[in-house]
Amino acid sequence: MGSRRHRPEVALRAVTRTARAVAGAVAPALLALVTAASLGIAQGRVGESDTTKVMDASMIAASVRSSADSIARSAPPVTTYRSRADSIASVRTRLAADRDNDLRVVVSLNDRELWALIGPDTLLTAPIAVSTDETLAYAGKSWRFETPRGVRTVLGKKEDPVWIPPEWHYAEVASEHGLKLAPMTAGKTVLSDGRLLDVRQDQVGVVDRATGEFAYLPTEEEIIFDSTLFIPPIGTLNRRIDGELGHHMLDTGNGFLLHGTPHKASIGTAATHGCIRLRDDDIAWLYDMIPVGTRVYIY
Repeated sequence: MGSRRHRPEVALRAVTRTARAVAGAVAPALLALVTAASLGIAQGRVGESDTTKVMDASMIAASVRSSADSIARSAPPVTTYRSRADSIASVRTRLAADRDNDLRVVVSLNDRELWALIGPDTLLTAPIAVSTDETLAYAGKSWRFETPRGVRTVLGKKEDPVWIPPEWHYAEVASEHGLKLAPMTAGKTVLSDGRLLDVRQDQVGVVDRATGEFAYLPTEEEIIFDSTLFIPPIGTLNRRIDGELGHHMLDTGNGFLLHGTPHKASIGTAATHGCIRLRDDDIAWLYDMIPVGTRVYIY
């Protein structure tokens, strides 16, 4: 997701799900903080009200939850599988990759690493960001963010790709900011003040029905009115985010991409919604050296 500016009741900064890297030294420090805070609360402090103690405990608990989430996301990779079928798919895919002697791309989700191989020779080794394997449920719908294991094929490549945010992007932003979610229909979405949302020259704007005046809305901002985030129609400039996929992209179909990222700290973590993120130099190498039709083994 791209970073978008915030204007009250007009646009909201799009919140990206980047990995929150935590240094190894944070865990001991966090433990010490919690222990000290717990002792302070248990023993009481002179002149401190019960309300303040409860607030302190609440703040510490929130900090612990946030730090624990960060540690979990950036923890060293461990061998995990989503199911028995997923484990079997991983083994079969790895065996197939080992048998292949042609130019190929091999991805290990557990190791968070990618290799470009030809025969037994390794041409490139690169760290990657992989899927969070989380589920988002909002507004009566749910989305599962997984990178699927199996054999795929490079179907296309793009330089300076533009991201067309799926519906889950808007659900994620609405969920994180307590907003309602609604699709926008050009010329038919009526706001509480009587104005209309419409599209002209591929850009969303607001129509004053009394005067007929049309005012364009900024394309780099989410569309928010009446505490509702409106999903712009596909094909409009408001449904495009530049730079979110880095400078290069390899498409393996069904929305699963190998691409760059502006979120450099996420590399090596479980941070994506299903795609494989790479460093700029690594994805540029793949873009230049891996032709369309190359098999991609994800295990």
